[in-house]
Amino acid sequence: MRGMLESCCFKLYVMKTILIVTEVIVSILLTLLIITQNKDGGLSAMMGGGGSFESTKRGAEKIIYQATIALAVLFMLLAFVIAVI
Repeated sequence: MRGMLESCCFKLYVMKTILIVTEVIVSILLTLLIITQNKDGGLSAMMGGGGSFESTKRGAEKIIYQATIALAVLFMLLAFVIAVI
């Protein structure tokens, strides 16, 4: 019985470690994608000085946008699973 309990705890520890490492990788990728999207931004745009206009996303910009959403959802799911375990 004790060996089975130790085996179960070890498997849970390994699974949680894998989930945490995956979350760190996802967070780094998410940060890079968010930084990549920041065009014509900066402090002046944040303070109202950015004269941008609304446009549709096409090509690589659309792929990066959708990947950012997917990684954000994955990050939230991983955080929830890690908290529950």
